[in-house]
Amino acid sequence: MTFPKRGPIGVSLTAALFIAAASTASAFTACQVTDTGGIDDSSFNQTAWKGALDAKESLGIEARYLESQAESDYDANLNSLQGGECDVIVTVGFLMGDATKKSAEANPDQKFSIVDFAYDPTLPNVLGQVYATDEAAFLAGYLAAGMSKTGVLGTFGGINIPPVTIFMDGFVAGANYYNAQKGTNVMVLGWDAEAREGLFTNNFESLDDGRTYAQNLYDEGADIILPVAGPVGLGSAALADELGTDALKIIGVDADQYLTDPEKGHVYLTSILKRMDSTVKAVIETVHAGEFEPGLLVGTLANDGVSMAPFHDFEDAVPAELKAELDDIRAGIIDGSIKVAN
Repeated sequence: MTFPKRGPIGVSLTAALFIAAASTASAFTACQVTDTGGIDDSSFNQTAWKGALDAKESLGIEARYLESQAESDYDANLNSLQGGECDVIVTVGFLMGDATKKSAEANPDQKFSIVDFAYDPTLPNVLGQVYATDEAAFLAGYLAAGMSKTGVLGTFGGINIPPVTIFMDGFVAGANYYNAQKGTNVMVLGWDAEAREGLFTNNFESLDDGRTYAQNLYDEGADIILPVAGPVGLGSAALADELGTDALKIIGVDADQYLTDPEKGHVYLTSILKRMDSTVKAVIETVHAGEFEPGLLVGTLANDGVSMAPFHDFEDAVPAELKAELDDIRAGIIDGSIKVAN
């Protein structure tokens, strides 16, 4: 693939264990610091960590992580990793942008990579990993518009930040493209792409919020909902499971949530994949090979950095004509003949 639990003093228990285990590190160690969703969030952090595990398996290196339980853990976790044990430190998430910059500037000989963030100007020891997730979300929006029985779709986010809203932008644009092609009027509730305003839970942890926001959108007529909020979306999936998929379907984000949320897998029409596992693995491989270059790595449909998951249980429910249209749209986005921006 080619790409253009906290203690009383603020240092996590995982960090203490990390330091104690440093003497057993292999000749090359990749370290990762999660955002607040946790390493097993069935979404963002877990997908990024898979990339480190894939690199561990293919290269025979050591891979370790520290979990951030709150934003206040970012600095402490990053500070605990300094001292030469980590050949590369991968930080996960837009919200870690400031903490990563601070640590990188204070430790110019340490190589860093940050998922979902880009610095302008770039930093000499940091490689940003960003994703054109609006491209894959465009496909999901077109799909949802074609599959909706009510003509109403819904979306909500965790926090109003670019790595979240880019999903919502693409989803709305895809539904709008469907309307333009078919002469329909499918509505998307929860995000106004022009005003940059919409529904946000303001967290990435509360399953109760995921259920509540999905319930509200369902009550307004939405029969397919895109939650862009990490584990929060698991609450939406639980609601869809209770209501039944004839009433409500969910579109997952980041990972293929049919696989990462297997108990509720049957409610996911598809998932919008942000291939953080592939980009994280690629970054670790370049550092391991001595070919690290700072700057920016971008995942797109063209290089499989983003994609749309299989339909799984809905494979037979999606009409062949709609599948063919999605294939054509994907090709059009890649060759530039279809513009994703609204």
